[in-house]
Amino acid sequence: MFENITALFFDLDGTLVDSVPDLAAAVNIMLQQLGLPTRTEAQVRTWVGNGMDNLIRRALTNDMAGNADPELFARARPLYKAAYADHISVYSCLYPGAEAGLNALHAAGFPLACVTNKAAEFAVPLLDKLGIGPLFTAVVGGDCIPHPKPAPDALLLCAERLGVAVDQGLMIGDSVNDVGAARNAGCPVVCVPYGYNHGHDIRDAAPDAVIDSIADLPGLLRCSA
Repeated sequence: MFENITALFFDLDGTLVDSVPDLAAAVNIMLQQLGLPTRTEAQVRTWVGNGMDNLIRRALTNDMAGNADPELFARARPLYKAAYADHISVYSCLYPGAEAGLNALHAAGFPLACVTNKAAEFAVPLLDKLGIGPLFTAVVGGDCIPHPKPAPDALLLCAERLGVAVDQGLMIGDSVNDVGAARNAGCPVVCVPYGYNHGHDIRDAAPDAVIDSIADLPGLLRCSA
């Protein structure tokens, strides 16, 4: 299944980076400015993974359904964006094995892309601040395509930017959205078990493989570090 892989498509939040502490900080700055109760980091951890707008709505309503009042959401969105711009990498950190795995894959000649529902305006500086930006040939954010993951749009655009057939790319993620995007795009998918999947075991989504760390990916692809 993995023998014909020529490019790698990485999710960001929950796969390479634990960004929840900064997301929670931005959420609570927004809520305080609106005079609303703050949320815990544990709550925010269950809400991330479907893009910024869904996170804001869930934080406003304290509910996964996120049916926020449109006027309140319109006020909240710029407050959140400003707060997160100031907290992109204050507390965020790479997961163990992520940097080593990326370096080994890059050295083995795989073109790497970041495919995330996070807006590219936040994804690019986060990658750079964590020191892994230069490893990526392309970054496709949720603002770059009509429909975010689990739609295939981001993966199709990513394959186009890398100049590869999408079925020769491998999606690496942590959530059911990553598995869905890969299935919809027609490419294989490998997942890590530690990320943001709304409290569900990623194995239930039936990815093609589950690895404990990105550092295990070179071995799965049989490439040398």
